[in-house]
Amino acid sequence: MNTVILLIILIPTLEIYLFIKIGSQIGAFTTISLIFFTAIIGVFYARYEGLNTLRSGVSQLYKNQTPFFEMMSGAALAFAAFLLILPGFATDLLGFLIIFPPTRKIIFYFFTRKENKEVSIKDDLIEGEFEDKDNENDKKL
Repeated sequence: MNTVILLIILIPTLEIYLFIKIGSQIGAFTTISLIFFTAIIGVFYARYEGLNTLRSGVSQLYKNQTPFFEMMSGAALAFAAFLLILPGFATDLLGFLIIFPPTRKIIFYFFTRKENKEVSIKDDLIEGEFEDKDNENDKKL
């Protein structure tokens, strides 16, 4: 089965299950209040971390370095804010894990480590020299 279709089915099912379990323990009104509270707090914290990432990226540019980590962090923070806006406890947990810098670094390490292994296997570099023959013809004209 396609992964996207599987996620579209499983994520709402998990969220509904968690709503029922948590709602039966703490009550419906408290559950709904908790969902709104986590969304509001999460979006504000995502904004704060996003501004920190932007400052760090600008300082990397001033040092004449590529802000690769900061660009990845910015995209991850946008995704985390989206997850926090969605109603649910599992998406909120994942969103908060992405927002916090230590766990974000662990997640990035996990994904880039896998990619670096693939790149090192495909690393076929051929060195050589060339001479542009067209420039010699231009001199004769």
